[in-house]
Amino acid sequence: MSDVDLEKIIEYSQKMNLLYVEDNADAREMTSMILGDFFGEISVAVDGLDGIDKFRNNDYDLIITDINMPNMNGLEMIEKIREINQDIPIVILSAHNEDDFFINSIKLGVDGYLLKPIDLEQMITVLNRVIQKNIYKIEAKTNLKLLEEYKEATNQSSIVSKTDIRGIITYVNDKFCEISGYTKEELIGKNHNIIRHPDNPKSIFKEMWDTIKKDKKIWKGIVRNRAKNGKSYYTDSIVMPILDLDGNILEFISLRHDVTNIMNPSKQLTEALKNHKNPVLIYMKLDRFDTMVEFYDNEYVEKIQDKTAEYLQNRFSEIYEFDKVYQLENGEYAFIIEKDKFLSQSEVAFIKTSREYQSAINDDKIVIDDIEHDIDILISVVYEKDKILESAKLGIKKLLRDNKIFIVANNLAQIEQENAKKNMKTISMIKDAIKSSRIVSYFQPIIDNSTKEIVKYESLVRLIDGDGKVLTPYFFLDTAKKSNYYTDITNIVLEHSFAILNACNFDISINLSAIDIEQKNTRQKVIELLEKNRDNAKRVVFELLEDEGVKDFELIKRFVLDVKAYGAKIAIDDFGAGYSNFERLLDFQPDILKIDGSLIKDIETNSYSVSVVKTIVTFAKEQHIQTIAEFIENESIFEIVKELGVDYSQGYYFGKPEPKIET
Repeated sequence: MSDVDLEKIIEYSQKMNLLYVEDNADAREMTSMILGDFFGEISVAVDGLDGIDKFRNNDYDLIITDINMPNMNGLEMIEKIREINQDIPIVILSAHNEDDFFINSIKLGVDGYLLKPIDLEQMITVLNRVIQKNIYKIEAKTNLKLLEEYKEATNQSSIVSKTDIRGIITYVNDKFCEISGYTKEELIGKNHNIIRHPDNPKSIFKEMWDTIKKDKKIWKGIVRNRAKNGKSYYTDSIVMPILDLDGNILEFISLRHDVTNIMNPSKQLTEALKNHKNPVLIYMKLDRFDTMVEFYDNEYVEKIQDKTAEYLQNRFSEIYEFDKVYQLENGEYAFIIEKDKFLSQSEVAFIKTSREYQSAINDDKIVIDDIEHDIDILISVVYEKDKILESAKLGIKKLLRDNKIFIVANNLAQIEQENAKKNMKTISMIKDAIKSSRIVSYFQPIIDNSTKEIVKYESLVRLIDGDGKVLTPYFFLDTAKKSNYYTDITNIVLEHSFAILNACNFDISINLSAIDIEQKNTRQKVIELLEKNRDNAKRVVFELLEDEGVKDFELIKRFVLDVKAYGAKIAIDDFGAGYSNFERLLDFQPDILKIDGSLIKDIETNSYSVSVVKTIVTFAKEQHIQTIAEFIENESIFEIVKELGVDYSQGYYFGKPEPKIET
């Protein structure tokens, strides 16, 4: 619960109107007292019929309901409410013996599940999830509304185009036609290749499409274009996916600014740094600039940037002597002072003065069109001349990443370069290990809880370095994922796993991530090995790793069906980290659930973990799904999971990963 801000939850929930449905008078009274600390308005219904009646005649932001009630039970009431309103958040407050209703409540789209008696920590977690969902919906509606409100203003000040989801132009404004030299008739029905300069690297547009289509996020960048007459021009571009309330992309809109004539400030800054003997670079950025870009149109954002540049010039000239504030791109500014003049007395004093002045500026405001705006700036200071500009920019990135406002960014470029060298060294190690057959598989036993006999093994990748040291994936796998060698490693593990499968009588589990499955070569390799080993395919288990970065969920579902056709089994790894897993489970129809290790590690002392594992096991048995508990470190943990009905166990208590197995 450390990541949950309780004050903010209560502040938000106090504005919510709650419908609480409970037939038991004692439970109703006690729970209402608890809920009263969170909600401003609470309506109480005594059964499902009463709940339906109140829902039809009032507006509510959330429903919390019991299941077992006279006249109409909670699930029947939820079904009726869903016919009226698909979006109203609903949380079930259930007794321990009501696990039979769990799968039905999921199908009805409930947003959370609370156990009786109510546990404050669990309730706060569920309430936080409901509130976040509510906020996201409101934001989506607000963004669409804002787009309509600013459409006319944007048309007057920006170069605007819209495309369908394939990238075909469906709309351009007059400014687009003016700068490109094409008529609307010549542009509509084409894609933007008609104006793109051939010298643009292809990686820019791959990044753009990955951002706006796969990630559904805003892409920003400067693009070189070519007009109909062959003349080049540069635009500062923002490309935004327009989403419906369900998060589906409707179209894309692009807002551009002609920056052809303002490319010079960056060049001027670069030349000025070369001409200073001992420069100190003060590099600044408007905090929350990306939010500003989303909220205002381009013209208003320009006004803010221009006014800020003027303000910074006046304020910093009060304490420092410098030529000018360079107004750069994306809300960034810079100026240069001489190191000998300002650092001669005390480096510490200089930094102290800069931070004090920054604090004063961040408390100040500028006024544009009678509207006040805060001036919150991040400052990156560099006074080591080698790669001074690169280090300053990296300093700003570090501030944004660490949520801080001031940094002395000396030598960050060199540090970044050193990190790049380390990555290259790791990649070289991976390449050499692949070439020298030092990517190996270790196997960890999985035992049957009823017999304590080994019945399965999980295949785990290891790398043996040049000194013979065995490295776990922690030391190389993330780097491999950023190179071309990750697929090679996966294919080697697959070969090793199927080889050991044919040499033993045990089931063999193989981990596959979304990255693996989304690679065509890996999918083909899996099918090829299953085809070649049809007689043993029923002893293969593919463990699917939960990954929020899934790009093509339908492709993964097809893969699951393909491997199941050979008799292979599907397991979901790290299951139980969140109720979203249950929805995913209904799609995959797995044979095995590997219960998330975070629930097992502290199960001896955490009653919440016991309750969650118990619920998972009950659900799994109803669906004829086997369960495996990982991180079994001692006999006490084993006895608890066995008592809860978990089918299998895996952990150091029964055996560490080894290069060979008992055949």
